[in-house]
Amino acid sequence: MSAIPDPDIDPTPPDLLALDRQVCFALAVASRKVIGLYRPFLEPLGLTHPQYLVMLALWEESSANVARLGQRLSLDPATLSPLLKRLEAQGLVTRERDSTDERVLTISLTPRGRGLRAEAERIPEGILDTLGMDVADLEHLRDVLHDLIRASNRAR
Repeated sequence: MSAIPDPDIDPTPPDLLALDRQVCFALAVASRKVIGLYRPFLEPLGLTHPQYLVMLALWEESSANVARLGQRLSLDPATLSPLLKRLEAQGLVTRERDSTDERVLTISLTPRGRGLRAEAERIPEGILDTLGMDVADLEHLRDVLHDLIRASNRAR
């Protein structure tokens, strides 16, 4: 006895390689779009988005060595080093070798770098307004992305 086909059920399996089904595609596009929204908020501060992330980490800790910053930001030293040099050239951070271990480079905020925090405090609200999304939805998305980051770290 054969089953009668149900027209409400699509017998064709989904295309697992369809672009819109790919997590990597959604993450890449969302990342570019959201980071682009930061540009008008960061330009008056003289910061790029990667520099902003460094500053966020330093505003939490005031100073950190390059290895610690790289770990916090998931950046390798070759990527982080030019960012730090540019921030130093802008007078926002200092880079100093540890007197007991020349391999350790400590990054510290300058008074100007600390003062920039007050101007940056308007950025989160501006991004929320620009996106027009509910803060709870964005916090949930952030938490899911942190879960994804942890899973990808474990998979390495």
